[in-house]
Amino acid sequence: MKYRRLGNSGLKISELGLGSWLTYGKSVNNQTAYDCIHKAYELGINFFDTANAYENGRAEEVLGEALKEYTRSSYVVATKLFFPMGPGPNDRGLSRKHIMEQCDASLKRLGLDYIDLYQCHRFDPEVPMEETLYALDDLVRQGKILYAGVSEWSAAQIEKAAGIGKAYQLRPIISNQPIYNMLERYIESEVLPVSNENGLGQIVFSPLAQGILTGKYKPNSEKPADSRAANDSVNFVINSYFRDDVLTSVQKLNSLAAELGVTLSQLSLAWILRHPGISSAIVGASKPQQVEENVKAVDINLDHEVLKEIELILEEIKDFAPRR
Repeated sequence: MKYRRLGNSGLKISELGLGSWLTYGKSVNNQTAYDCIHKAYELGINFFDTANAYENGRAEEVLGEALKEYTRSSYVVATKLFFPMGPGPNDRGLSRKHIMEQCDASLKRLGLDYIDLYQCHRFDPEVPMEETLYALDDLVRQGKILYAGVSEWSAAQIEKAAGIGKAYQLRPIISNQPIYNMLERYIESEVLPVSNENGLGQIVFSPLAQGILTGKYKPNSEKPADSRAANDSVNFVINSYFRDDVLTSVQKLNSLAAELGVTLSQLSLAWILRHPGISSAIVGASKPQQVEENVKAVDINLDHEVLKEIELILEEIKDFAPRR
């Protein structure tokens, strides 16, 4: 495994992280989840991402249980808040009240004394940004979190947060967690440049486009019965990728990967990690073998000709936009 600094901070995280969205505490049984987490740790992954809203806290509980046998300083835990955690008007968002209460709740579920990276899961237009940033800064002062980050914030929102932080001498936001893969590249135009200017590293999610970029889904073919796409409890996003032109282009990428002697998953992850603004890519896993396959991507270097060929293939579907 290789490690990169998270933005301008001194924190180093593995180039691949293990996430728990739609898997742990939901579609993957607990023992298999533990096996995946243990395999990731064994292979050098030190970054584990979750959120309070993932199965209403169950994902945090599973992750905390799996990690408790390891030395606390050897791993980095990231969790998030924003989405509803109850029926009340203050059970959601980025108010000071919700931030403080949910941080304590996440610590309890994770079984930890502190959270390494606490992230705003989305932007909250109903709360003054100063209120949110002051609350996060106070959590750092209290030792409950070490760093703060955001997820899916726009370039303008990131720039405003950085300005407020400088004006009030708050500890800076160090990361953004956006979606990024070969098929969804919106961050390249504004988010990446603004983040680089303000010292934020990108921790990208869905690097394999919900599994589309594994190559197992083919145009004009039935979805494999054991796949995420065939599971109605978790396929609400992936089904939007099922267009023949998209799947045809993905098969061209699959052929290119085969020519290079790698899997399409490995090619897709190496393509993401080519960018110095990316600190880590979060992969999901329902089997330990998937973790073993994915970690090999960190040793793959893509030359200019390969990157050019990838761009030519992707140009065919440049107007595609999946459901968000």
